[in-house]
Amino acid sequence: MDRPPELLRHDRAVLRRWRVADADVAYRVVAESIDHLRPWMPWAGEGHSPDASLEFVTRCEREWAEGQAYNYAVSVAGSTVGSCSLMRRIGPGGLEIGYWIHPSWTRRGLATSAASALLRAAFELPGVEVVEIHHDEANEASGGVPRRLGFTEVERRPAIEGPSAPGESGVEVVWRAHRDTALLLPQPPGAGAGAAGAGEAGAVAEAGGRAVSEAGT
Repeated sequence: MDRPPELLRHDRAVLRRWRVADADVAYRVVAESIDHLRPWMPWAGEGHSPDASLEFVTRCEREWAEGQAYNYAVSVAGSTVGSCSLMRRIGPGGLEIGYWIHPSWTRRGLATSAASALLRAAFELPGVEVVEIHHDEANEASGGVPRRLGFTEVERRPAIEGPSAPGESGVEVVWRAHRDTALLLPQPPGAGAGAAGAGEAGAVAEAGGRAVSEAGT
């Protein structure tokens, strides 16, 4: 099965595949971000613990092996500042992007950089023709990411499960990019797969997607 690279980069954002060994880092960055995640991420209101973080990184390894999701820690200069994902949950030929960024690092373009790296990686995979970003209508900051990347808003629809986090309206916004029309932001010299050191693995007001785990999707 074809999978994206385990290491990606766009501008300052370095994306590295989450591993079980990263459980402590995952716990720390979520703990530091929990108040900012709670309005948009249903899992953030369910209690946060070291065991939950271990379960998350274990699930990341399993989903990667099964080809169901590709979850990455986002870091800058060796410090983990968020999480992002490519997920196979919109049907054949499509992938969905999710992301969240530590509150101390928002408004610096990092969510956009991470999503740009994932968008490029997605369209390098065989058979992927469509990439989507979904977010709640009330989460306007999240909508700025697909807009900046040239996605087209294609639908606003009632969320099947209704509002699932305190800040949500229950209206899901769907953005879509097609392989033949996607805006792929220019990469700086040396960027791309495998271009950066590993650094620390591991953390929004800037949070996007239909998150089902600490992957922040």
